[in-house]
Amino acid sequence: MSGVKIVTVAQDDDGQRLDRWLKKNAPDLPYALLQKLMRKGQIRVDGKRAKTDTRLAAGQEVRIPPSSDEGKQDRYFRAQKGDAELLKSMILYDDGDLMVLNKPAGIAAQGGLRVERHIDGLLEHMADAEGSKPKLCHRLDRDTSGLLVLARSREMAAKMGKAFENKNIRKYYWALVAPAPEENEGSIVAPLAKGADSFKDMMVVDEENGKFARTEFKVIERAAKKAAFLALWPRTGRTHQLRVHCQAAGFPIIGDEKYGNDDAAADMVQALGLAPRLHLHAARLILPHPGGKGVLDLRAPLPPELRKSWGDFGFDYDFSGDPFADVRL
Repeated sequence: MSGVKIVTVAQDDDGQRLDRWLKKNAPDLPYALLQKLMRKGQIRVDGKRAKTDTRLAAGQEVRIPPSSDEGKQDRYFRAQKGDAELLKSMILYDDGDLMVLNKPAGIAAQGGLRVERHIDGLLEHMADAEGSKPKLCHRLDRDTSGLLVLARSREMAAKMGKAFENKNIRKYYWALVAPAPEENEGSIVAPLAKGADSFKDMMVVDEENGKFARTEFKVIERAAKKAAFLALWPRTGRTHQLRVHCQAAGFPIIGDEKYGNDDAAADMVQALGLAPRLHLHAARLILPHPGGKGVLDLRAPLPPELRKSWGDFGFDYDFSGDPFADVRL
């Protein structure tokens, strides 16, 4: 059937019900049609029939047939000249089992309504003779740059899913925040949930209904009290976790138009001529290779616009230490 999509379940969606996952990943699929496709076995998980209440596991593959408006969501993707070269320029590591990209800000990891360009679409350029392409092992916000891990096979994707599930991975982010935190280090523990319907694309701290979320932070450098270079380690993988946690803790990430809303920070961005983007970068990933190839320690250098911002504050943009070496997994 033309328009069929095979989507790999990201770590963030591990344990989610299939119907709720489809609502997010196939928004053009009406509920009645969803039920019909389920009954006919056209929606499958790892090639097997599934029910609406099936719990998904990271690394599994979900087959999604087209809606009645066939290929509507796919039509948003716009192939552009130079796509293959762009994707090739992102590759930091490739051992035949895993591939790691340094994703630029502004490109989504996966498709969706009105998403004209995304990594999953670009990966068509790397499909093998059987049409199989690398599979996303997790997601990264459109506005966040840095490390994005892909698996070359379904088996490796499942192993990576287990590694994320067992929290046997250290994933560090660099961020510029304003104002600077009062403490030099700490843990932010605040449960997160989707906001009200009018803000359905935003997450909020919800002590009653939110899911447990924890972030470790350490101040690497300070610019007096007005800003700081932070290292962040999300111990859980909730949507927009770092952005919401930093905002809730009183030191929003510079350039965060969704969760920042700080006039002083906006004035500082304008005065210093900082790049008009979220100052958040997935900088380092440490994990045992799921294929038994030792421990990987992968680093993504800051892109030029963030190097300038770090430099404007006098911060070391080539910082290579492990600020959480003394923190247990």
